[in-house]
Amino acid sequence: MSKKHSSTVIGIDIGGTGIKGGIVDLEKGKLLGERFRVDTPQPATPQAVAKVVAQVVDELMTRPEAPSADSPVGVTFPAIISHGVALSAANVDPSWVGTNLDEVFSAELGREVEVVNDADAAGLAEARYGAGKDVKGTVLVITLGTGIGSAFIFNGKLIPNAELGHLEIDGFDAETRASAVARERDGIGWDEYAVRLQRYFSHVEFLFSPDLFIIGGGISKRSDEFLPQLDLRTKIIPAKLKNDAGIVGGALEAAIHFGHTK
Repeated sequence: MSKKHSSTVIGIDIGGTGIKGGIVDLEKGKLLGERFRVDTPQPATPQAVAKVVAQVVDELMTRPEAPSADSPVGVTFPAIISHGVALSAANVDPSWVGTNLDEVFSAELGREVEVVNDADAAGLAEARYGAGKDVKGTVLVITLGTGIGSAFIFNGKLIPNAELGHLEIDGFDAETRASAVARERDGIGWDEYAVRLQRYFSHVEFLFSPDLFIIGGGISKRSDEFLPQLDLRTKIIPAKLKNDAGIVGGALEAAIHFGHTK
């Protein structure tokens, strides 16, 4: 990568309804300028999505703060990703399963691309720049939303595809009981929800003995309603990066993968 804007990388966050992108300052972990968003095409097939990703990248590259043309692009995707291949598909077309996303996006963009699970990307960003900055050892970033997303970070490095929302606890898939949507669906108050979270986090704590829990998802804005009620050995705090975490983490993972940052 040339020296021009060598500390900036484009990050793209693919969701079921929108594809968002931004130029990320890797030194600060912040976006330079506004995000650019395009609706996710329907059906959201690999080729259709790749063309929209290219559209987003093209717009970002017209900006004065854009990185060099030979810089990599980081892309987040809502699936289990193993060596660039999607092993699942959530809110996108089933034709993604078995597709090598790195190859599809690289061919469309004409540059190096690293694809990472969306929860992993957000967690990596939070650990590097947010609530987990400079924390050594194991940091578990848990997002409470439609389901339970998770990212496993050890000494600042991502251990990919930790699907901790699917742990079976008391005969239930954990996210069916302890996600933010589960709380709304069952119509329970914060006290009862805290009991469910206690069961979940105690189990995860027993399995992994983390040094820090970071709680993400929209419900983290209400963390004062339930975090003080949890009794854990591990420190547990809300996330900081909010909606930019996926874009920032995607860009960071690409830069790490292709040797442009540590």
